[in-house]
Amino acid sequence: MTASQRLDWIASRGAPLQGEIGIPGDKSISHRAVMLAALADGTSHIDGFLEGADTRATAAIFAQMGVRIEAPSPSRRIVHGVGIDGLRAPAGVLDCGNAGTGMRLLSGLLAGQAFDSVLAGDASLSRRPMGRVIEPLSRMGARIEAEDGGLPPLRIRGGRRLHGIAFESPVASAQVKSAVLLAGLQAEGETSVREPHPTRDYTERMLSAFGADIEFSPGFARLRGGQRLRAVDIAVPADFSSAAFFIVAATLVPGSMLRLRAVGLNPRRTGLLAALRAMGADITEERHASHGGEPVADLVVRHASLHGIAVPEALVADMIDEFPILAVAAACAQGTTVVSGAAELRVKESDRIAAMADGLRAMGGQVETRPDGVRIEGGALRGGTIASLGDHRIAMAFAVAGQLARGDVAIADVANVATSFPGFDALARQAGFGLRAA
Repeated sequence: MTASQRLDWIASRGAPLQGEIGIPGDKSISHRAVMLAALADGTSHIDGFLEGADTRATAAIFAQMGVRIEAPSPSRRIVHGVGIDGLRAPAGVLDCGNAGTGMRLLSGLLAGQAFDSVLAGDASLSRRPMGRVIEPLSRMGARIEAEDGGLPPLRIRGGRRLHGIAFESPVASAQVKSAVLLAGLQAEGETSVREPHPTRDYTERMLSAFGADIEFSPGFARLRGGQRLRAVDIAVPADFSSAAFFIVAATLVPGSMLRLRAVGLNPRRTGLLAALRAMGADITEERHASHGGEPVADLVVRHASLHGIAVPEALVADMIDEFPILAVAAACAQGTTVVSGAAELRVKESDRIAAMADGLRAMGGQVETRPDGVRIEGGALRGGTIASLGDHRIAMAFAVAGQLARGDVAIADVANVATSFPGFDALARQAGFGLRAA
């Protein structure tokens, strides 16, 4: 990133969060909707598409491979599918930007295509290990070359005959599971994935919506290869991970009452809700509905005093993306909060365990790190200077922390917030945040 592209924030105490706001579309579902619509026979309409850098990168990749994608208005896409065997060889490298979801899922999707391809990303993505995806895909017959340590770029050799496998995943990762299933769709025979702990099932639900014959239950999925997908219209719900910053802010800031409209409540995504409620949060659900097979509801959040808990490990896999904002909630709660079983956080856009610990300590917080988690003592936070490490979720979490701090919080390097939540700062100010560009 050049100096001209760099963006910093100053977060400070604002007003109680009030009113009703709409959160942008779910990033994970937006990625998958474009991918499966591109592989389907026929034309799909996607409403609520996230206009973020990551999801746009995925759409641009399919355009490079011959898929016509129209954008008649913001958050809408019309995808003219080319069928499971209709993608064309790209003329150049496929740039995933900062999208780990895009790169891992595309590695499975492209492993069974007839042409060679190269998946690359930005500096942050280029430091994220891909070996956990390469290994099972190689067992299926794929040939994928990476840099030392399994790092991008990934060079995928086309024309390989893939065969189904029964994969016992050593890690609880929806991205690994999804990559194997997308490869399995193009493989001979049956492919199954069993996980050590259930993870989000967006890929399974969406494959079913696009007409695939797939069996799935928490922690398990199975499909047969050689199936074709049929076009379908998708309504993308509001992204729970993006809503999480406002849920915690409204909980922590005295006098707040905030309604978040039509938030996706996939049961494999909402561990944070259970954890916050166990800590004493006042969060109610209204107007339950279903969008494209995904449960949604309005969330009404009122200020409440929180107390520390030992977060049940069963919830951790369902709140990996929400760890940064949970850490802020814990730092502002009474007593001690302990998180274990979160080693996956070490290999996200940054080492999120270390990044949150360092940032909270800079604000006077008491944090003890462990290989797979943290112990956080709640208490008052002061102002400070935070290195977000270019990680969008770290940046937004400390924007929330700034609403409780005794003094300004300077947050460096926040431009990557646009990858998942374009317009976060404007929406935050509308809701009541004290937040401005440095």
